[in-house]
Amino acid sequence: MPHEDVLNHSQDQPSNPHTASLPGTSPAGKHSRLLWFLIIPLMLCAFGLFTWLSKSRTQKALAASTNASVAEPVSVLHPKTGDLTDEIVLPATLQAFSESPIYARTNGYISHWYADIGTHVTNGEVLAQIDSPEVDQQLIRARATLNQSQANLTLAGVTTERYQDLIKSNSVAQQEVDQNNQNLTSQKAAVVSAAADVKQLEQLQSYERVTAPFSGVVTERRTDIGDLINAGNSGTGAELFRLSRIDVMRIFVSVPEAYSQQISTGMHVKVQLTELPNQTFDGVVARTNHSINLATRTLMVEVDVPNPAGKLLPGAYGQVHFKLPSPTRPLIVPSGSILFQSAGPQVAVVTANNTIELRKVIIGRDFGNTTEITNGISPQDAIVASPPDYLVNGMPVTVQGQTDTQPPAAPKRS
Repeated sequence: MPHEDVLNHSQDQPSNPHTASLPGTSPAGKHSRLLWFLIIPLMLCAFGLFTWLSKSRTQKALAASTNASVAEPVSVLHPKTGDLTDEIVLPATLQAFSESPIYARTNGYISHWYADIGTHVTNGEVLAQIDSPEVDQQLIRARATLNQSQANLTLAGVTTERYQDLIKSNSVAQQEVDQNNQNLTSQKAAVVSAAADVKQLEQLQSYERVTAPFSGVVTERRTDIGDLINAGNSGTGAELFRLSRIDVMRIFVSVPEAYSQQISTGMHVKVQLTELPNQTFDGVVARTNHSINLATRTLMVEVDVPNPAGKLLPGAYGQVHFKLPSPTRPLIVPSGSILFQSAGPQVAVVTANNTIELRKVIIGRDFGNTTEITNGISPQDAIVASPPDYLVNGMPVTVQGQTDTQPPAAPKRS
């Protein structure tokens, strides 16, 4: 019995002790428990993230709904129409209508001068007197030569008449008659030459009186009594005076090429000076050079301004106002009513339903407090005066006030 029990017990045991396993300690069970430990935290994190995103969307939707339900209070204004003419202001320097340096035409010394700077002179008025003794003596000699030539001519004429009477009776040879005729012709030529010399020297003597070539004002005097004068415009100190005609002033203006086609001869302009701020002077476009300067891209325009009272001075700085016809009539709005965002310049327009409509606009000239709008709005549009940056299309608004006063006058373009 004991032997059998031992035999039976030995038969029930596995033959390889290394292949025996205990309940609950299999490898598959261990892997299952580890997988659950990883999945459950991930599921919890995903659920938390979904809950947070849902809550965030709900809050944003609620905020948007709240903002949409609350109307934004705004003040509106209507754009003002600009002028039909486009005025440009350009700088310029005034010049005398005529300006000429005065030189001597004969050599000598200044014996006296009669006109100083600022003196108004008339055409032909004596400005200075030159003492030229050489010319005076040459003129005396030339007149004596002329008298001698005239005496020789008279004698040659009498002799020729006598020989003409003698040749009729064959009292003289024909050769002698021909010689006297030739002598008469020579004496006539000598008289003409001597008279020309006298006239030349008389003209030189007349240049001893330095006179004004036109009526004007003496702006420079560069000579004094005793100065040695050389004829012509060469050499140091050759210029005696400088004379300017200021009853009409010339102004040369460089007009930008963009406005060149709008400039025409006879156009009236206004001229203002810094030293005379409350006065304007009327001018007329006299001529243009009909050419665009390649370096400056401008048209040279000459403006003539009457100056009977002499208030305008040569060399003064002035501003010329050109009123040019504008191709389109722009609208003027306050600069603060324009939104500058990524979409470009826009204005907020209040529609008939009291909602916001953002419109893109094209900006013209910027005048500081006001800005010119050339496209995008109309005079009937109600524009938000000071729009906040958070305005969007469709946002409801309530109009609290309306500004219909004219914006500040736009400064002139220069």
